[in-house]
Amino acid sequence: MSYLEYRVQTVPTGLSKVFHLNWALILLLTAVSAFGFLMLYSVAGGSMTPWAEPQMKRFAMGMGVMFLVAMVPVYFWRNIAALAYLVSLLLLVAVEFIGATGMGAQRWIDLGFMRLQPSELTKITLVMFLAAYYDWLDIRKVSHIFWVILPVLIILLPTFLVLGQPDLGTAILLVAGGGIVMFAAGVHWAYFGAVIGGGVGLVAAVLQSRGTPWQLLKDYQYRRIDTFLDPESDPLGAGYHITQSKIALGSGGWTGRGFMQGTQSRLNFLPEKHTDFIFTTLAEEFGFIGAASLLTLYGLIILFCLASAFSNKDRFASLLTIGIAATFFLFFAVNMSMVMGLAPVVGVPLPLVSYGGSAMLVLLAAFGLVQSAHVHRPRGTV
Repeated sequence: MSYLEYRVQTVPTGLSKVFHLNWALILLLTAVSAFGFLMLYSVAGGSMTPWAEPQMKRFAMGMGVMFLVAMVPVYFWRNIAALAYLVSLLLLVAVEFIGATGMGAQRWIDLGFMRLQPSELTKITLVMFLAAYYDWLDIRKVSHIFWVILPVLIILLPTFLVLGQPDLGTAILLVAGGGIVMFAAGVHWAYFGAVIGGGVGLVAAVLQSRGTPWQLLKDYQYRRIDTFLDPESDPLGAGYHITQSKIALGSGGWTGRGFMQGTQSRLNFLPEKHTDFIFTTLAEEFGFIGAASLLTLYGLIILFCLASAFSNKDRFASLLTIGIAATFFLFFAVNMSMVMGLAPVVGVPLPLVSYGGSAMLVLLAAFGLVQSAHVHRPRGTV
């Protein structure tokens, strides 16, 4: 082998890792979060409390966590992926016994200084475990039925635990996020066709089970479906949320009513204006241009993640980055579809914008994993 043919794979060490961070991605995450701070300040009537200030503190803490996670070699995260997944499962089980209840659902564990939502953590640990699984599995076995059943069970186990909380939105994200990792790993498309067919059958079963002893969803979840199909049927009841959301979206026009001038949020017509429906507040105050600007930032985040994944020669790191990017995409796609009336209301927050501690910290930690994969990717040197 000649000198020019000799190549050794290297990764950054020590403080040099800081220079190899994806700083463009960090700036984009900060810009999106700034949208959130601005809107939380607005919906509070021009006050930093009770939402904007705590959100800023959580963002600062989350960025610290992201940098710490990024500095740890990506092989460490591969080695603990199964343990992280197991811990998240145990936390989901613990919610059933010691979980705190809010808005009719038991989804949180009270840690004193914050309330942890284990289902948020599970979205990331599931991706980690699936990426580690397919990194370990011989690529020739990826589409063998036995090796397909195992990851399906890995996905379904936390999904059923989350459905019991109940949290249909997170359950959908778990299934979709896990499915995307399987697809990216090379699982044959025929399996996904079968799943889609089964999904159609499941929807039919869900609708047919209504009012029977074997009813598959809660009554309030069926009301959400009714509201999605015909929100005008009960504009002051079950359809109130989406009706007011559409009014806010439409009244914003191209340029919006102006900062802190949104009538739907300022006059409290819009429920959950600081969490699930914060996008409609933004659209009302900043119009189509403001909404499109946020969507552009989201798109650029996905683009930078995919660019990093496709250039990474490490299979685990690549699948991990794709999985986290997919989970992030599903977050904002489902939320925006929900508040625009294109999907049923399932309680999915707008990532990095909606008020919430667990979601902010876990999501930034997840981007720390993306950074770790980016910093520690193999580099060829002559």
